[in-house]
Order: sequence, then C-alpha cells, then structure tokens
Amino acid sequence: MRFQDAARDARTVVYAGIQADPLVGRVAALLAEATCPERLMARAVMNGERTEPEIWRRMFPSLFGEGPAGPAARDRAEQLLAASLEVANRGDQARNQYRGAIVEELTARLLARRGALVKRERRILFDGVRAEIHPYDVTVESPARPEAYDCKWGARGIDADVLNQLDDARSHAADEEIELAVAIVVFDASRSAELRLERSTARHERTGLFALETIDRLGVRAS
Repeated sequence: MRFQDAARDARTVVYAGIQADPLVGRVAALLAEATCPERLMARAVMNGERTEPEIWRRMFPSLFGEGPAGPAARDRAEQLLAASLEVANRGDQARNQYRGAIVEELTARLLARRGALVKRERRILFDGVRAEIHPYDVTVESPARPEAYDCKWGARGIDADVLNQLDDARSHAADEEIELAVAIVVFDASRSAELRLERSTARHERTGLFALETIDRLGVRAS
C-alpha cells in the first residue's frame, strides 16, 4: 500500500485555489476552537438562506446575549458569525466548494493535534488493484496505522460510492496485512448521518463516523 498525490487536472487546480483562500483557514481555525452550539450556528449561517447578522443573533440568544458565557465567548461567536456570513455571501456555486474545503481543513487541523502526519488530496494505491480516480480528502500517513477520511458538508453527501471506496481501501489494506482506518467526517448532526447510513446498502460496518457533535474526537489518538 502506498500514497500518491492526486492528478493535477482542471478540477484540482481550481479547488486548490479555494483551499488556499485565507477565508477557509480562518473559518476552520474558529471552528476548531468552537463549542457544539457555535458550530451549529455556523453551519446554519453558511447554508446561506439568511445573511442578516441580527437575525442570527436573535436565533441563537445563548451565544450572543448577556448570559453566563461571558464576553470572551460572545466575541468568539461574533467572529465566527462574521466569517460564516462571508462564506454565505459567496453565491451558490462557490459556497458549496468553500464549505467542503472548510470541513476538510477543520478535519486536518483536528487530526494534527495528535501529532499526525496529515496530507490532503491523496490517492491510495495497492499492487494489482485498479486505482480509484478520486483521491481521499484527508489522510494520516502513519506506517503503524494509516487513516483515510472522506469529508462532507451534509449527511446527504454520504452515498454508496463513497462508502464502497472507503471499505474497498480498508479491505485491500487488510489483504496486505495493514490496518487502514477509514471514516467519514460530516459537518451535520449525528442523527442525520446515522439515518443516512442506516438506509444505505453499501458496506460501512467498519467505517467510522465523525459528525458535528463528535468531530473533536479526531484530535484524540486511538488506543
């Protein structure tokens, strides 16, 4: 088993520009330190349905009101709201790409907390096995226990192709006596992702799931 950079086609060149936009890193950095309610707020804002900040302040009074959270927490929520509104105002096409890039960057940042060697847009190759066209969003390239992650903004992005590709990689690695951990990271409610998986007929019994409420577990080294 070996890792390889994704091919530099037109899609990857355009997407690399979005990944390099400082806005992506800024939002991901804020989300990495955010609480679960703050992340819920950010997700709702970045869906782009309403772009008036005062509406969001009224919808999430515990984050912006004079409650027990304190001024530091309110300031963090305001920064996250402002950055999320920048994403929401990008327009439908760009917004979709920015949200995907943000989830990937957030995943990479959380994984890096445990000192992992984190890479982006990498393919996994096996001798005698046809290579997948699409790369994995985030990988941890550890000789002892490598990891591969597919990142989604919403639960609806979890489909059979994604699940089969992850499980195939895990199975081929096992054939080479390598324990490859595979998982989906979805910036959506756990229950939404779980329901999506329950309805899927694709193989996913040994595929991990990190949702909005559990995403911080990425930064904890598996025992």
